[in-house]
Amino acid sequence: MNSEDNKFQELLRGSRPSPAPPPRFQQNVWRRIEDAEATAKSESWLDALAALILRPRFAVATATALLLAGVFAGMADGRQFARHDAQMNYLAAVAPHAAR
Repeated sequence: MNSEDNKFQELLRGSRPSPAPPPRFQQNVWRRIEDAEATAKSESWLDALAALILRPRFAVATATALLLAGVFAGMADGRQFARHDAQMNYLAAVAPHAAR
């Protein structure tokens, strides 16, 4: 049976057509690789940063950082508004006609 199996395997291998690659296949592959490397090198730092931030593992960290930055900016603006409001209330209490 072993010799029959070998003959059968050879027959199967011979029945599978193996197409020839297109002309200049290897040259085209290397050209595509070089073009891809050239494109990767010509990216600006902003494109590289955007690509890094948009990766799934960094997306949550980026969203969290932006949320915290917004909270801190809101707190700073609210603190400034509260200080201005307190100054106006004090001025109105001390000199009611000066605030107009």
